[in-house]
Amino acid sequence: MAGLGETKMESSVQRRVGAISRHLLLTRPNTVLSPILLKGGQPINGEAEPVIIGGMVLDIHATPSMPANPRTTTPGKVRYVLGGVARNVAECMSKLGTKPYMISAVGLDMAGNLLIQHWKSAGLSTEGIRKQQDVVTPVVCNILDLNGELAAGVASVEAVEEFLTPEWIQQFKDNICTAPILMVDANLSPLALEASCQIAAESSIPVWFEPVSVSKSRRIASVAMYVSIASPNEDELIAMANALSCANVFPPIERGNKYSAESLFQKLKPAIWLLLEKGIRMVVLTLGSDGVFLCSRGGSSFKRANLERIKAFDASGQLYKVVTSSCPPHWHGATALERDSHLFAVHFPALPASIVRLTGAGDCLVGGTLASICAGLNIMQSVAVGIAAAKAAVEAEANVPGAFSLATIADGARTVYSAAKVLFNQPM
Repeated sequence: MAGLGETKMESSVQRRVGAISRHLLLTRPNTVLSPILLKGGQPINGEAEPVIIGGMVLDIHATPSMPANPRTTTPGKVRYVLGGVARNVAECMSKLGTKPYMISAVGLDMAGNLLIQHWKSAGLSTEGIRKQQDVVTPVVCNILDLNGELAAGVASVEAVEEFLTPEWIQQFKDNICTAPILMVDANLSPLALEASCQIAAESSIPVWFEPVSVSKSRRIASVAMYVSIASPNEDELIAMANALSCANVFPPIERGNKYSAESLFQKLKPAIWLLLEKGIRMVVLTLGSDGVFLCSRGGSSFKRANLERIKAFDASGQLYKVVTSSCPPHWHGATALERDSHLFAVHFPALPASIVRLTGAGDCLVGGTLASICAGLNIMQSVAVGIAAAKAAVEAEANVPGAFSLATIADGARTVYSAAKVLFNQPM
């Protein structure tokens, strides 16, 4: 009991120190792209852990060795792969030097045992993972095509909604309230999403919303006002915009055409703007081989996202050091971000890759970006790192590569960062 009291006291002290630091920083010059709470150019190491809430899943990947025919089996390879959007994001973060605190649910079955054993072997806490006999561990069976893309799949993930309840999440309020950032995936029930976001809002903790799928992305409707960053793909963006508008006014993008970055942005701009108007501070729009759009309403949105209050968390400082040396923090388009009430959009190109499979690319993009933010890098540097991590993911058999080479990540980030360009910076 004494240890619990000491932990609560430490959390209270940390919050007060953070509030005082933020107050003092108001008198210092700062740019919206620069991380704060730095000392001598190096991040100050924080003890709080970023919190990730969502699914831990055992993926079954079936890859045919020839075009598949209906109603019969096809030769190929079947692999068990550790998965789940939130789990993948958290594992990617841990391999880039940021140890996340995972809140999830698994059963005491074969799939659950595999997931927990791997989590423990990585030195990550399992305290937030609900483990019960009556839980059926989420399992997803993915049928991939010859190019490694998802052709079809069946998901049995009901346990996430049934057992990741608001009551379970509430037990970890102190972890959330002292975290540098909270990520939630849309596998959570609407009630659990709201509970998680409301806890974070009480302490002004930035929230990252990962949509997971087209159908589940619509759950943004009840939590948009709490969300600092959302990371949809094109289809999820349209679904989220339609959910927030309460009408199907945004048509899907025609798939047969190859668009330039500029023309694709123009087609997606109305949906992006609606998300920003509804309270989401930034949109990291993933475009597959076309890269990423980073969109906001200008400088004030970066500030309202609370990213400038995040302490650096990377205990070793290696990610911060190697990326900063490759990607100078003062990006050439930074001054444009200071203009309030503007829609601001930057395009980051993708990196060429030798594709093995694509199932973990989006999760590693999010994980790489989050790890970088927590390491003290600015949002532009962080997205560049995320794209480099996504390249590593598509070239691996697993959803998350066995290891990342920081030198390779930094080289890739430098290529992306130097090629990033402002697409739009006008009043709406």
